[in-house]
Order: sequence, then C-alpha cells, then structure tokens
Amino acid sequence: MAAMAQGQVLMPGSAPGAAVRLFSSDAAVLEAGETRKDIPCTVNPIKPQLGFDMKFHAGYDVMIPLKELAGKDNQLTMVFRVYPDGKQDDAAYFSQHWSVPEIDEDAGGSAQLTGTFDVGEGKYHVDWLMRDRAERVCSFSWDAEASLPPKDKSMSLDIEAGAVKPVDTEPFKQEPPVPRSAGDNLNVKVVVNFAPQDSLSAALQPIDTNALLSILRSIAREPRIGRFSIVAFNMQEQRVIYRQEESTQIDFPALGQALRTLNLGTVDVQRLSQKHGDTDFLASFLTQEVVDPKEQPDAVIIAGPKVSTEGNLPQDAFRQAGDMKYPVFYMNYNLNPTANPWRDAIGMAVKTLKGAEFTISRPRDLFFAWTDIIGRIVKSKGGRSGATSGPGAQ
Repeated sequence: MAAMAQGQVLMPGSAPGAAVRLFSSDAAVLEAGETRKDIPCTVNPIKPQLGFDMKFHAGYDVMIPLKELAGKDNQLTMVFRVYPDGKQDDAAYFSQHWSVPEIDEDAGGSAQLTGTFDVGEGKYHVDWLMRDRAERVCSFSWDAEASLPPKDKSMSLDIEAGAVKPVDTEPFKQEPPVPRSAGDNLNVKVVVNFAPQDSLSAALQPIDTNALLSILRSIAREPRIGRFSIVAFNMQEQRVIYRQEESTQIDFPALGQALRTLNLGTVDVQRLSQKHGDTDFLASFLTQEVVDPKEQPDAVIIAGPKVSTEGNLPQDAFRQAGDMKYPVFYMNYNLNPTANPWRDAIGMAVKTLKGAEFTISRPRDLFFAWTDIIGRIVKSKGGRSGATSGPGAQ
C-alpha cells in the first residue's frame, strides 16, 4: 500500500458570500451529493479531533486500487467543500492535485491519500470528489460534528465556532502581538526539551514538535506575562539549541531555524566514552538554568517528554537551593502516561525543588494545567510583593 499526504489549498474566492470558480462538471457532482465510483475507491471520513493547538482537525482517507491508476502521466484532482450545518452559502472550497507516478498494469495493493482541514465547534457537511485525467469520478458526502464534552466547555479554542480553515503548514510562524496587562507584567523563564517521545527515534516527530510548540504558544499568548526568556535544549545531543533572553515576544521563526540543526540520527563518539554523560549534562544544565539562573524570573517552567538517564541525578545541589524565590513547574508531555507512570530525572529534581509537575497527555491537560500554573505564578508574585512591601520591610 502506498500512502500519500498533501496539504489542500483553499480555493480563491472561498469566503462567505463569494463566488468560487468551479468546472461545471465538478459543481454538478458536488451539488448532487451522490456517491459515485467511476474510479473504485473507499472514502473514510476522519472525525474531528481536538489538537494541542486547540483546533479541531478533520479530514478524510481515500483508498484506491493501484491497478486503477495504471499507466503514466495520470493526475488526480480532488475538490471538496465544507460548510456549517444549514449554511451552504458559507462553504469553504478546497482543492488538491496529485501527480501519479507510472504504475504497471498488474500492480497490486492500494494507494492511500489523505486530506485534512480545521474546524471550530459545530456541525458540518462535506461534499467531496476526485477525478482523474480520463474524467472518471469518485464522489462521497458526509456529516461531521466537532464538540467539546460538557466538562471541557470552559476551554478556550483557537478557532471560532462554525469556522472552516485550511491546516496551518508553518509550525514556527510568528505569533501576532498580544496586548499585555500592565498590572502583572510577569517575567517567566521557559526551558523546553525538544525531543521525541521515543528517546531512540532518529528524528523529532511532527506530533511531538507541534505539542511542544503548543505549550510554548499557550505561554506566549498569556497577557499577564510581559517578558520571556527561552532556553531550548535536546537531551540526546546534550546541548542547548536556542536561547532568547528577556524579550517581550517569543521568536518562533528563530527557534524553528535553530531546531533544524538537530541531528538525532548520529551519536558523538566523545559522548559514548562518558559513562554518565547524560546525567552530568542534565545536572549541570538544571543547576545553571533553573536553580541559579542569571535572571530572577517570577517563575521557571520546564516542558518536554520524559527523560531517561543512565544514572540518578545528584539531588544535593537541588536540596541546597532551599526554598526557591520563585516557583518551578514541569509540564511533562507524555502521550501514554500509563506505560511509564514513574517520575523521570527532571520530575525528581522539580520535586526536590518543591515545584509542581503536570502531565500533558491530551489538549485538555494543557489548557487546565496552564490555567493552574498562571494562577500560581500570579499568587506567588503577589505574596512576594506583599512581603517586601509590608510592615518592617526594608
């Protein structure tokens, strides 16, 4: 089976009340809403699922026998429209084009093609078609619903209800400016381990990158934070990848450029000769960046997947830190917490520092963890301010 995925394009004029230019034959198929299989195919709708970016991701998979695509110079074109229930005039139209490689007449197996789009809460209708150069058509229609469970209705999504949008293909795009609250003006330091869930993986997987970036973006969008210090590191390579000191906005494009230098598929020979190199690196790194940083933040937030080390971290340095002047939080990104429920090396250090750890396995975990964390940071700063300005303060 050959699997292919490609981003769909929002067609020009695809806006409420606007006219979208379609071939008359395509428009007729979409309007009919009938299932056609001139090209034998199987369409499987993908139910809207909430992502860490706080958007519902929906789409489809289509399976086509390879022998149906036999020959050369073939091309598949997909056109589909998505609109909120009962609002056909608000339809968003998408198109995709696939160049089919030369395929033998007796080819076995199937090709799997995938398309995706984003929606807000609501009910939607999808009309979909695919045609080849011979104008054979496969078409299908379905309904979809994106909804939060009752216990999560307080969550703020990053897409409005009833909206249909193309999937964002640039994970490191810059955040728009956020109106900051002059009252709190918090200063936070964020330390992120950009690493895959599987410590043996030779690449940082998109699902892991997007989840860690979503954690960062949740922090970046907080209006009560006025200054950010960012340190991105990677445990496999035992190095700091990117650093940004006390800025009013996180530079996501620069972070993305820095992450391109990761080369997880190779191992430094010098590191192999170090018996507990990973433990030594992490102990030194956390001491420098969390326990005794140059800046004096209002909080330090660590984020990343579980870290495995060959030996235990020496806790003496963390115990000697005593009561921290600022709270420390660990947002442990862990898609399968039941597989490894034990604290990792960073979690143990944070516990010794009397910090708090939050497991981030689902989008709701991220939302409610950040709501809790920012509340604690504000309370902590308020307590320190009250202590320094109270009776007897020097």
